[in-house]
Amino acid sequence: MAISIEYLLWLLPILVAVSLVMAATRHERNEKILAQAWQTGLWTLSFLGAIAATLWFAMFWIG
Repeated sequence: MAISIEYLLWLLPILVAVSLVMAATRHERNEKILAQAWQTGLWTLSFLGAIAATLWFAMFWIG
């Protein structure tokens, strides 16, 4: 069963909010906040992509 694209679009505002909050707790300057938020967002997307690829491969391999 495939997940709908509408559910995946909910990831974007949540990802932006979490990345900005995490960056703002560590830095005070806007430039550093945005740079850290960008890095956190990319890391999170990479991590979620690796999980999705692993689950897709397992689903393909098992059944």
